[in-house]
Amino acid sequence: MQLLLVEDDSAMRTTLQRTLMRRGLNVEVAADGPSALAHWLTREPDAVVLDLSLPGLDGLQVLERVRAQGLRTPVLVLTARGTVGDRVLGLNAGADDYLAKPFDLDELEARLRALLRRSHDSFTPKPASEAVEMGALRYEKESGALYLNNEIMELTPRELAMMHALLARPGHAVAKERLFSLVFPGEVDVQYEAIEVVAYRLRKKLSGTGLQLVTLRGLGYLLKTESAA
Repeated sequence: MQLLLVEDDSAMRTTLQRTLMRRGLNVEVAADGPSALAHWLTREPDAVVLDLSLPGLDGLQVLERVRAQGLRTPVLVLTARGTVGDRVLGLNAGADDYLAKPFDLDELEARLRALLRRSHDSFTPKPASEAVEMGALRYEKESGALYLNNEIMELTPRELAMMHALLARPGHAVAKERLFSLVFPGEVDVQYEAIEVVAYRLRKKLSGTGLQLVTLRGLGYLLKTESAA
C-alpha cells in the first residue's frame, strides 16, 4: 500500500512514518498543505492520512480541492480537533474516516486497512450482469459500478455504499438506520448524524442529473427520477 502522510509536526511525522513502514506500509510524507496537494494530484496514493492544522492550506482546503478534481482516494483525517462539529466538517469535505489525537497506532493501522478494503470492494471490476436503470443512471449489480450518462460516477466509498443501498430496492425508501449500518459498518464512534452529511453530498452530485434523493420523514431516504410522482 502506498500511503501519503500529511502532518506538520516533524516529530510525529517521523514517528508515524517509521512505525507504519515497519508494519509493511510504503509511506511518503508532506509537511504542509501546498506540498501535500501537489503530491496527491501528481502521484495519487492508495490512501491518505491527513492532519487538519497545516501551514499554507489547511487539511480541509486540501481535501476539498482534491475531491473537486474527482479523486476518490480514501482519506483518514487525523487531528486534535475531536468535536462532533469538526468531524462533520471533515466528512462534508470528503473524508472517509476520522481519528482524534491522541490515538493508538494499532487502531490507526486497522482503520487504514479497513478503508482500503472498502475502497477495493467498491471499485474492483467484476463480470457484468443484471443492471438497474433509473433515468440517466445505470447500476451494474455484479460489478457495483454506477454510470451516469454512460460515464462512471465519481463517488467516495461512503457515497457509493449509500447509492448501492438505495438502488438495491429501487422505488423503495431505505431506513436511515439501515443506511448508517451499511455506510459506517462497525464504526461505533461515528455520530448517527453523519449519514445526513453523506446524503447531503450525494444530493449535490445528483443536482441537474434528473435524479433526486428525497428524505421521507419517518421512513428514510428514497432515490427517484424528478418526473416520478
